[in-house]
Amino acid sequence: MTTNTQTYKIDTEDVEYNHHAQKPLLARLFKPKGTGPFPVVVELHGGAWVSGDRTNEDASNEMLASRGVIVVALDFRVPPEAPYPASLSDIHYGIRWCKTHASEWNGLNDRIGAMGTSSGAHQAMLLGMRPNDPRYSALSSPDNSTAVDGTLSYVILCSPVIDPLGRYHYVKGLRTDCTPPPGMAERVIPMHDQYWQSEEAMDEGAPARILRRGENTSLPPTLLLARRSEDSHPTPDREEFINQYRNAGGRVDVTIFDGTNEGLFGDLSSDVASQALDQMTSFIHEHIG
Repeated sequence: MTTNTQTYKIDTEDVEYNHHAQKPLLARLFKPKGTGPFPVVVELHGGAWVSGDRTNEDASNEMLASRGVIVVALDFRVPPEAPYPASLSDIHYGIRWCKTHASEWNGLNDRIGAMGTSSGAHQAMLLGMRPNDPRYSALSSPDNSTAVDGTLSYVILCSPVIDPLGRYHYVKGLRTDCTPPPGMAERVIPMHDQYWQSEEAMDEGAPARILRRGENTSLPPTLLLARRSEDSHPTPDREEFINQYRNAGGRVDVTIFDGTNEGLFGDLSSDVASQALDQMTSFIHEHIG
């Protein structure tokens, strides 16, 4: 993959993209200043599906935007107000909203991708695979437009929680292939329970399990970036997803960085952060042509 080395100054603004019961859902736009048009990527924050907001990855989103990518970081509903699949319907609406308005931001409106970290990465992948799921597309289109859909041109996964049920069993100590660190169960189990509400839902919404069941899904080109070992994201689940996605005919590029639990963007001056941003930028530009 080639790297776009040009850098841009950026504008940042918060915009309401939808609302529920008078409560606004905001998108934070990171817009390069330049000739354009620029590619657009929807960014989904982590937080075990129950916490966080559009500001979680401000620093890395700003860095990606400075490389010539419009980044749209979305807020979406979380428990206890809204368990699965409410957040996915918000994000699906947000993708269509971006397609409707991208040209106003000097963006390309017909080849939009999604990226996320941890549980945000899981939601990006699920939406990439199921763009036409009626549960996810339940909200009426922005401006009542029927000309846009929720199809994604590519997906970028940063340290994904790719199998909710697998991690649930992992933190409960029910697996023999990996062991959680002490104290993780007390923190993670309530989060899974709040969002998913049942093991059946966790199974239904796990990408590798979806593929193993033979569901007919979309398979957008995917980039997966992670550390070699991440306590919150069991390595066997990551490997199973990669194998299932490729076996189904999908493309998934994978880079595993050395280290344990540091994340990718905790230190934006690090070689890992720079390499990850280079790969993300190149992957995005490869899939907008």
